[in-house]
Amino acid sequence: MKLKEITNYSNLSLFQKNWKIILVLLLLSTPMIAHNSTAAPKKGKNRTATPNVTRIDPTNWYADMQDPTLQLMVYGKDIKFSDVSVDYPNVKIDSLVRLDSPNYLLVYLNLKGAKAGEINLTFSAKNGKKTTKKYLLKQREMAGTERKGFNNSDVLYMLMPDRFANGNPQNDVIKGMEDQLCNRNEPSLRHGGDLEGLRQHLDYFTELGVTALWFTPVLENDRPADNGKNSTYHGYATTDYYRVDPRFGTNEEYKNLINECHKRGLKVVMDMIFNHCGDYHPWAKGTRIDENGKTIKDYPSKDWFNSPNYGLQTSYKLTPVLDPYASKVDMAETVDGWFVSSMPDLNQRNPHVIKYLIQNSIWWIETVGIDGIRMDTYPYADRKAMAQWMKVLDNEYPNFNTVGETWVTEPAYTAAWQKDSKLSDTNSYLKTVMDFAFFDRLSLAKNEETDDWWKGWNRIYNSLCFDYLYTDPSSVMAFIENHDTDRFLGNGKDSTALKQAYALLLTMKRIPQLYYGTEILMNGTKEITDGNVRKDFPGGFPDDKINKFTREGRTKAENAMFEWTSRLLHWRQNNDVITKGSQTQFIPHHGVYVLARQYNGKNVLTILNGKKADNQVDISRYTEVIGSHTTATDILTGATIDLTKNIPLGQRQAMVLSF
Repeated sequence: MKLKEITNYSNLSLFQKNWKIILVLLLLSTPMIAHNSTAAPKKGKNRTATPNVTRIDPTNWYADMQDPTLQLMVYGKDIKFSDVSVDYPNVKIDSLVRLDSPNYLLVYLNLKGAKAGEINLTFSAKNGKKTTKKYLLKQREMAGTERKGFNNSDVLYMLMPDRFANGNPQNDVIKGMEDQLCNRNEPSLRHGGDLEGLRQHLDYFTELGVTALWFTPVLENDRPADNGKNSTYHGYATTDYYRVDPRFGTNEEYKNLINECHKRGLKVVMDMIFNHCGDYHPWAKGTRIDENGKTIKDYPSKDWFNSPNYGLQTSYKLTPVLDPYASKVDMAETVDGWFVSSMPDLNQRNPHVIKYLIQNSIWWIETVGIDGIRMDTYPYADRKAMAQWMKVLDNEYPNFNTVGETWVTEPAYTAAWQKDSKLSDTNSYLKTVMDFAFFDRLSLAKNEETDDWWKGWNRIYNSLCFDYLYTDPSSVMAFIENHDTDRFLGNGKDSTALKQAYALLLTMKRIPQLYYGTEILMNGTKEITDGNVRKDFPGGFPDDKINKFTREGRTKAENAMFEWTSRLLHWRQNNDVITKGSQTQFIPHHGVYVLARQYNGKNVLTILNGKKADNQVDISRYTEVIGSHTTATDILTGATIDLTKNIPLGQRQAMVLSF
């Protein structure tokens, strides 16, 4: 294919059709277009020196991908003015994209038929001086079809690496990084947790019985703490999309950790953010002098970010994205506004931006072997661009899975984001969505008595009855809490409601997600700071006096909750009734809510007493499930239950009966 040079968004087909007219316009208006042209630089500009390539993203790539196109983002002083050539079998340059900033150049390669090896990329200045960079094209470890994502047979355990365990205190503070603070006494500063700490406690996860780990973002977040009090320990202000934050470890340590997880039967879900990056990312941090001598932000292009320079704050209201009556101003505030001032909003409508992000997600799948992606702030990004991303991943990895954060508490909204939804005119290709409706209803129900109409477990019944809206309810992720909410226990320690919530969460037709530490009764609310729902796991840090990773370090109540949860989780593993079975729910009757799962003659009844008083199960209401069975086993206690007569229930008791 003939080499094309594109300045920003030149329309090639338009140019080819109207080249004579454009040529006349060029001759008549040269001064007007000089800023965006690739003509000789102005006098005094040092643009004839040897090309100085400081970085190329992605750092390497893989042969035999379904899409043979590879975007290389080249960084370097005045690199925009370089020409590029390549000498490698079956590797061709399709186009060069010269962005507004002279310090970025996009090189689009066609790798169709290319085999793994070392590619030489030669950058040439106008004076003939050249720089050659070696670029590695690797062999894939497996075909995309062989990569298996998480599904409803899994239970995800969400944790924050900075707050879980510190296995290498030497990387708590890294010389030369912007943030030099690490103080466990400050809830919003870094505490020192890392990947090595996670590796050292992998046996804890298998003992508990979870099957997949979701870490909040592990990529570099290199920005100083605001006022010495608030840092990006959470990981949501990315400053390098191809580097694990050194305070967590290295890319190699991340890959080794994932390999260790796989040996133990644990999957790993990577948290990604396409909506925004951090304000200390090179795209956003740098400045340059423009042709008029004015200091400006050195964004790669004028439209790399939405609302440059924090011109618009998001409303945090996601309904306009699907609202058929949405105003333009409401839509713009949602998708073009910045999440916060330290997180510039990326413009996914720019095809080069979304191509960069798509490639990055593929690179991490191929490089470290993640088993899934959790996409942060999903509806805040451009809807069509995100659908494009998901379609690319679905084509390359048909058995992979991604869950999108879609924080609206109505089932109809969430369902419209799921792949192949008939509720949407745009197919998202997103297999898994997060059930904020369940979370919202449960947050109310846990503090209520279940009446005969709306309160208590009626809220859950009246939410699940809308499962017909989903194309696949079993691929919806349900949760009772996460890092952005109050912990389920609030500021208390009463496990009664928690056991009911877990009993339902782990038996209903969903992909369940747990939050770290709740199994040992960790609590906290967001009243003062998010850091209070993101406390350190006791025993994960060198100076901890108590180690709750061990039975000896836990209290009697904490051990009781851990063992109860572990028993339920291990029973759930490889249980076809839960992962493949049909689901029937019964309207709460006299305060009792019952949900049934059935598969190949096997049955499970989850029974929840919504009353703060003793109660009983009226067996006659559930004969369509019980049939001729006379006994069942309560898997929570091991007790044998007589199914020929009404079952007594203690206040707020949960039962999971198998028969």
